[in-house]
Amino acid sequence: MEVNQAKQEHLLALKVMRLTKPTLFTNLPVTCEDRDLPGDLFGQLMREDPSTIKGAEALMLGEMLTLPQNFGNIFLGETFSSYISVHNDSIQVVKDVLVKADLQTSSQRLNLSASNSAVGELKPESCIDDVIHHEVKEIGTHILVCAVSYTTQYGEKLYFRKFFKFQVLKPLDVKTKFYNAESDLSSVTDEVFLEAQIQNITTSPMFMEKVSLEPSMMYNVTELNTVASGDDGESTFGKMSYLQPMDTRQYLYCLKPKAEYAEKAGVIKGVTVIGKLDIVWKTNLGERGRLQTSQLQRMAPGYGDIRLSLETIPDTVNLEEPFDIICRITNCSERTMDLVLEMCNTSSIHWCGVSGRQLGKLCPGAFLSLPLTLLSSVQGLQSLSGLRLTDTFLKRTYEYDDIAQVCVVCPYTSNEC
Repeated sequence: MEVNQAKQEHLLALKVMRLTKPTLFTNLPVTCEDRDLPGDLFGQLMREDPSTIKGAEALMLGEMLTLPQNFGNIFLGETFSSYISVHNDSIQVVKDVLVKADLQTSSQRLNLSASNSAVGELKPESCIDDVIHHEVKEIGTHILVCAVSYTTQYGEKLYFRKFFKFQVLKPLDVKTKFYNAESDLSSVTDEVFLEAQIQNITTSPMFMEKVSLEPSMMYNVTELNTVASGDDGESTFGKMSYLQPMDTRQYLYCLKPKAEYAEKAGVIKGVTVIGKLDIVWKTNLGERGRLQTSQLQRMAPGYGDIRLSLETIPDTVNLEEPFDIICRITNCSERTMDLVLEMCNTSSIHWCGVSGRQLGKLCPGAFLSLPLTLLSSVQGLQSLSGLRLTDTFLKRTYEYDDIAQVCVVCPYTSNEC
């Protein structure tokens, strides 16, 4: 959209054109059978049409390209390019010609001119050309302001501007979800899974060149979007990574805290910065776009004053045979605790060892590893329950049930069990 100031006769003419890639020319083929009344007339006309593909005249796509007929759509993350030309339409020599191009957004004003120096003189029928580029990083209304100042041969200084308004649209809809790992050992590793749902909300297909997660300094990331086959993993979306209009695709990442942060704090509390998504795509004829999200934040789950997790546990154990596990007890509070461990048997799980033993003092953020032995008297999938931790300072007891699950099998034949 162009908005001009009050009309005034000027010696110079300003022309602005957006630079975009052309599109493939399409035609509407009309065919008929040989026994129909037109016969081969339609086929002959299509063969003589220079826009059709020789030997494949019935295809809608041709061998020609079409130049843009309008301004078109501009999407966030794409590069806006424009050609600016100032032409001397008069018969006078114009001096001190300065062309300036600014882009006004809702939050800032950017200077896009390649040079801010004035041209000494511009002869009749001569022109000044410039090409500007800008990576669009905001959505909403943008105004390209082109200003021209010059001096006539009689010393009169003149100035005029032109405004070009356009809208920047949103190309992708990005939604994120966080999941805590559900495995028994995840409570030690603090693993978290990030699911990124990306939807193409444009009217044309996209080639997804790259979708990656740049983790913060606290995490290491593992991409789970490939299927391992040989040396190079194949994408779960196949070899041709196209995203059709209004289609949605899910990407999955596993994040694990780095050892120095996990051990230093004992537990990651409150709101933590996970990282940001970096998305690169291409549209028709290779036009590239790039979008980076803001820093993704996650509220870490609360564990109370004491966190009980498992470092090691077997998947399968034998019926009525002792097996070992290693528990990790972490002080998540801001005070020192003096802990006592009690082990309560259930109908299927029996703890081995002395109940009511002293574990000693545990400072804030510290942890201790505690090996325990137990056995199961019932087959099947059994839940480990019955641990009690008591803080003697505050006389407060913390109960831990359904800590983990093990599969109990009979080592003998079915008749002997």
